[in-house]
Amino acid sequence: MNFLDRFPASLSLTWLDLLALVLFGALWAAYQWYTDYSQTARPRLGREMQRHMREWIVRMVERDNRMVDINVLRNLTRSSQFFASVTMLILGALVALMGYTERAAIVMAELPFAQRVSQQLWELKVLVLLLVFVYAFFKFTWSIRQYGFCSILVGATRKPPSDAAQYQPQIERVAVVASYAHRNFNHGLRAYYFGVAALSWFLHPVLMIAVTLGVIYVLHQREFRSHTLEVLREV
Repeated sequence: MNFLDRFPASLSLTWLDLLALVLFGALWAAYQWYTDYSQTARPRLGREMQRHMREWIVRMVERDNRMVDINVLRNLTRSSQFFASVTMLILGALVALMGYTERAAIVMAELPFAQRVSQQLWELKVLVLLLVFVYAFFKFTWSIRQYGFCSILVGATRKPPSDAAQYQPQIERVAVVASYAHRNFNHGLRAYYFGVAALSWFLHPVLMIAVTLGVIYVLHQREFRSHTLEVLREV
């Protein structure tokens, strides 16, 4: 028996569980690449927001008093700070749950349609959920730092010159850093959606596959087909 056969058996991991886990990771990575990094010309929410953020920076450099812009950055930073704090609470709860895996597995097994699993497999499921929220925490905290960098760049921007073309490098610099911060916030928030799919694995791997596909559908509709996107494109 080779390693690939022994590894699932050591965890009492069925091939259905393995399929659900592989699809979960592959679909998440594929969707993230398609939404944020592919070069398709299809309209998307993230790209429209980047366009409007750049327009905001253009308007910012025309103002002598930039307190409005600092307040906008402060509000954006608070959103990342809120989710980073909530994520820390979730991580603490998951770490505490690792010490009660046997009791939690027994309670979960009593739920209708729940799959009975070994303690090792239960610990693996908690570990997967833990990794999802660790990823979210790093994304939110990096977003906080990038919004902080934007605040410094805004503060370092000179008063409006007679020739607006002199501002182009600074506009591009602030707009790019702001778009990076916005993207990382989206990545962290997206992890919450996929965290719901990982949570459904505690009940059954088939449910995990279904919820993962459902999360992809919901995210796709909001990113590419939402009314918000239509409004942003009309502005």
